[in-house]
Amino acid sequence: MNKKLKFAIVGTGLRGCGCFGNLLKNRNDCVIQAMCDKNPKRVRFTAAKYGNPAVYTNLSEMLEKEKLDAVIVTTPDAFHEECAVTVLNHGVNVLIDKPLATTVQGCRNIIAASEKSGKVAMIGFNLRHSPVLLKLKEIIDEGVIGRIILAENREFYDGGRTYMARWNGMKSSSGGLWIHKGSHDFDIFNWLLGFPKPRKVTAFAGMSVFRPDGFPFPLEKGVKPGPACSVCHYARNGVCKDAFRYSDPEWGPEAQSCDGYVKDSCMYLSDLSVHDNGMAMVEYENGVRVSHLECFVTSRSDRLYTIVGTLGEAVLSLSEWKITVFKRWTGEKITYEIPQTQGTHGGADPGLLESFIEAVRGDSVNTSTVEQGLLSTAIGQAAELSRAEERVVFMNELL
Repeated sequence: MNKKLKFAIVGTGLRGCGCFGNLLKNRNDCVIQAMCDKNPKRVRFTAAKYGNPAVYTNLSEMLEKEKLDAVIVTTPDAFHEECAVTVLNHGVNVLIDKPLATTVQGCRNIIAASEKSGKVAMIGFNLRHSPVLLKLKEIIDEGVIGRIILAENREFYDGGRTYMARWNGMKSSSGGLWIHKGSHDFDIFNWLLGFPKPRKVTAFAGMSVFRPDGFPFPLEKGVKPGPACSVCHYARNGVCKDAFRYSDPEWGPEAQSCDGYVKDSCMYLSDLSVHDNGMAMVEYENGVRVSHLECFVTSRSDRLYTIVGTLGEAVLSLSEWKITVFKRWTGEKITYEIPQTQGTHGGADPGLLESFIEAVRGDSVNTSTVEQGLLSTAIGQAAELSRAEERVVFMNELL
């Protein structure tokens, strides 16, 4: 019987603990040995929900004191590089949630540390483990729709509005949403297409709704909105339909007093450094063109794909668990019904964790490499540059 793997989680937010913490807690072959977060109150409040593992506010101290098999990094994106390099330099396997880093250079630094350590360094591209997208890749690889020439993905994400209330909505913390959010989708294109080299990128995006002049209700005279949903007059009286509050103590006043981080800041008082809608296009050196749309002003959450090949096209909605193929000349319509699985992100997160554990144990190879993480970040960085400078960005500027 395999020994229990000793894990640590760095960054005790919803992704670190609400996702990976819950998944680890429910496995009998792993144990959460430690948690690390710069906020001492938050890490203690969170650890109490997961059997009270050892808690730390300093990553190096944790790595020196604990005998760990693996670390999961789920800090704000701007700290991924620092944390991943530190973990690898201590000779510990690491799973880094997407994006790998917020810059190409940051990714290169992680790759160098990975090569030196010889440990598993996996990037958390969970969508590759979606049963629907796994079936789509099988269809493409089997040649059902021929040679791919064009692809698009349209993402509508209701929860995306809360980005504007959290660290995700600050480019200094996330690198921008083409990196934080788009890295998922750029990687899926790369993966589906067999990792061709991207040649150029262009992007258009903006903050059209979640801005100080965008409140969807009249403001009362002398009553200011915000600064957070928990104290906002319009949130408490139900006028603001976008209000999103957190009752857990790790996000309450005690934790806020340590670092000033407020998770439910008014999303309409955003700093406008990211976008609430946008479109990005990528052309690869093999001639394939792809487009990705992000919209966070919506009431639904779904990803809609269209993949066009020389023999037909495949159309799917992740939320419908179905792929439809339209053959080019015969007009034949083929429908693939995908069995639904349990787990966050449509069953993709449990698959990601299982893949990492198998790689750590040596039972399988690392299927989501840091080199692939760099490629996704590079496209996202190019999209952010394109938006900012209003031009086409050639990838040889970054790669």
